[in-house]
Amino acid sequence: MPTVSAAIRGSLTRVPEQSRPAFSRALIALNGGPSDAAIMRLVAEMARSGGTQLIGVHVVEIDWTLPIDTDVAGSSDNAQRILDVAEGVAEASKQSLETVLLQAREVGAAIVDEAIERGADLVVVGLPYRKRFGGDFAIGRTIPYVLKNAPCAVWVVRDPMPEETA
Repeated sequence: MPTVSAAIRGSLTRVPEQSRPAFSRALIALNGGPSDAAIMRLVAEMARSGGTQLIGVHVVEIDWTLPIDTDVAGSSDNAQRILDVAEGVAEASKQSLETVLLQAREVGAAIVDEAIERGADLVVVGLPYRKRFGGDFAIGRTIPYVLKNAPCAVWVVRDPMPEETA
């Protein structure tokens, strides 16, 4: 079975240049999952026509038991690693990437607020393939919130189904 990046690369070579969607400012929500690098490559390839600003955003969710101004994100090595990996992928794709580290009570609301503030015309979010107890596919709270409230186009890129599930 081809890897996610091979599948994305293969599909991009089949999309004629004139058929690729145009966007000038894309906000990429980075969740630290294995699909972040593939999503970055996908968006960088689609932005190759030039003049597109790429913004990578990672949101650290703050528990309701902590004050909202507690600096959790700034002291997180994992959060910085997520942004560093995204920057490395963008650099390898010869694209510049502005990275933003946020902390918020709700990840979806933070993504939508950042997209509005930045004037993004595209939001890209990754969706891990996971199931709830009982076997139903789980989409979580973030994706539905972004789909409902984002003022621009939204791409949802789902991880492939694990082989044992397929």
